[in-house]
Amino acid sequence: MPEQTRVQRQEMVAALGRLEPAGDIRVLAAPTSAMGGTPRITELLVAEGDRVASGQILARFDTGPTQQAERGVLVARIGTLQRRLTVENRELERYRSLAGVGAIAVDELDRRSQDNLLLQGELQEAKAELAKIEADLANTELRAPIAGTVLRINARVGERPGDRGILELGASDRMEALLEVYESDVARVRPRMAVQLSSENGGFTGTLRGRVIRISPQVRQRQVLSTDPTGDADARIVEVRVSLEPDDAQRVRQLTGLKVIARLGT
Repeated sequence: MPEQTRVQRQEMVAALGRLEPAGDIRVLAAPTSAMGGTPRITELLVAEGDRVASGQILARFDTGPTQQAERGVLVARIGTLQRRLTVENRELERYRSLAGVGAIAVDELDRRSQDNLLLQGELQEAKAELAKIEADLANTELRAPIAGTVLRINARVGERPGDRGILELGASDRMEALLEVYESDVARVRPRMAVQLSSENGGFTGTLRGRVIRISPQVRQRQVLSTDPTGDADARIVEVRVSLEPDDAQRVRQLTGLKVIARLGT
């Protein structure tokens, strides 16, 4: 047997793993009120597997109509106050002119000036309330913080989201594989090592190509279980991350969590 073939066979390592987005995975939660509660979902505008853009509306909550109504009341109030203040400003200027020629008492001018200041204060308070309502309105909708794929829906219309949030959003334009290499084999794994991945259950056809980009320094307990009932669930492993080739990553960008079989050093 040629020496090169012998070395390649010695280096090749098999491992189980799963596909994951190379970017962030965000768990998106509902806003929490001052009392610690969460609003009820009235609209869910996406489904698992949907691609979404940054800023896209994903869900709406039952607090929306109330906040919209309060906003409408405040906008009307501000309009009324602004019109009153316009009239009051004209009247104040007229009273100043009259006071300047002694046609009215100074006390009357002072009273008008005080009323004008109070009206300005009401207008500023109403604008501050409107700013708060505008901020609260932003919390009546759930928007995507990043572009990506909806990986999982954890709450449905009519429900109040719990600790798991509403949905999970992954930036899955770039995909990776997270492999669990037995601690006895990890010494034969090195950065930039070529990797071939296949689907254990037919999630995709053919093989995916990639390269090792990171080897964890920590030994962990196995999480990706084999379908082999004789497999050792308590085996100790080291996590190895593999970056997929761009074309292959596009093929499986909607298969986050899919179990794969890896051959390293092929």
